[in-house]
Amino acid sequence: MNIYQRLKNLREDADKNQEEIAKIIGTSQSYYAQYENGKRAIPFERVVILAEYYNVSLDYIAGFIDTPRKLK
Repeated sequence: MNIYQRLKNLREDADKNQEEIAKIIGTSQSYYAQYENGKRAIPFERVVILAEYYNVSLDYIAGFIDTPRKLK
């Protein structure tokens, strides 16, 4: 699984829409949609914010592991 699909799955599992997540990471909904669609690379600092928000490790978001590890 790639990072873009993982971002979408995490968002949907949290019952959030793209606009809500975009606000959390400080971007627009249209930019966030491009991250999920793989049309734009998501900056690392925004991935870190999402890892903290979803309480999952960066290696899970990156697709290196399939079972999420909690940060806390």
